[in-house]
Amino acid sequence: MTLSVLPARKRVLVTGGAGFLGSHLCERLLAGGAEVLCADNYFTGRRSNIAPLLGHPRFEAMRHDVTFPLYVEVDEIYNLACPASPVHYQFDPVQTIKTSVIGAVNTLGLAKRTKAKIFQASTSEVYGDPETHPQVETYRGSVNPIGPRACYDEGKRAAETLFFDYHRQHRVRIKVARIFNTYGPRMLPNDGRVVSNFIVQALTGQPITIYGDGGQTRSFCYVDDLIEGFVRLMDAPDAVTGPVNLGNPHEITVAELARHILDITGSRSELIRRPLPADDPMQRCPDITQARTALNWEPRVPLREGLTRTIAYFDHLLSSRITPEGNGTQLVVEK
Repeated sequence: MTLSVLPARKRVLVTGGAGFLGSHLCERLLAGGAEVLCADNYFTGRRSNIAPLLGHPRFEAMRHDVTFPLYVEVDEIYNLACPASPVHYQFDPVQTIKTSVIGAVNTLGLAKRTKAKIFQASTSEVYGDPETHPQVETYRGSVNPIGPRACYDEGKRAAETLFFDYHRQHRVRIKVARIFNTYGPRMLPNDGRVVSNFIVQALTGQPITIYGDGGQTRSFCYVDDLIEGFVRLMDAPDAVTGPVNLGNPHEITVAELARHILDITGSRSELIRRPLPADDPMQRCPDITQARTALNWEPRVPLREGLTRTIAYFDHLLSSRITPEGNGTQLVVEK
């Protein structure tokens, strides 16, 4: 009698797995049949993001900070651990850059030991306030290394360096994605990002705060599309290391975004102007030629559809009046 041997399930570590992007990624990996280990220190991640997964037989969550080594056995690693909004990464800039740099060293060391394939969630912030438009992966950026955003910008740039050095020196299989503005359910209401700011202000009747003249441009990718890009990059042949831009090439102004949100919510909030923050880029739009060619990937969800889903999420969140925050505190919201 011949015994059939079932193939082993892929075991995947997601650092920052309780965060906005991480929790969506954990769901996607479970749906694909993987065993998922979620590691998060809950600085910006929330237990509520992964609560529906806790009873899943292939899901495990642990509290862990990537600035400390982690000793587990895995086949793949998605390194998403790092606060990604200015409000959060500027709260403790030293810890932010430590998370990017020491976190990269620790996760890369784990990948080297276990021979795991490892994904780095980098950022369009590595381009700084760009002098070329749209941004292509070969552009080296225009970053202020001593400005208030440098803890994040330079931390992510250093992490990319570490990834490629581990690849060249130790033959670690790497995947590096440069993420452009992403939005969707599970964003934090106080993260300072333009989409969440505008939606919360519109739903609560507060003035919509526009920094500068509103003419600065952004491109917004819905979270489901971005996660699809993550998985396709990880599953691509080893020769496809990146960096690969993942984002929506449809560019709009911040003022246009505000008008979309006011229209969908039916809000009567007025628009008010504030000075532009230091080092805030005036243009941000990806060239996704490489993602289209190497991954057969491009965003599918139209902006208005994605905003409608996101607004519905925030409307439900705010209607409860008590919103759980990433650090465990409670924010009382008056609607």
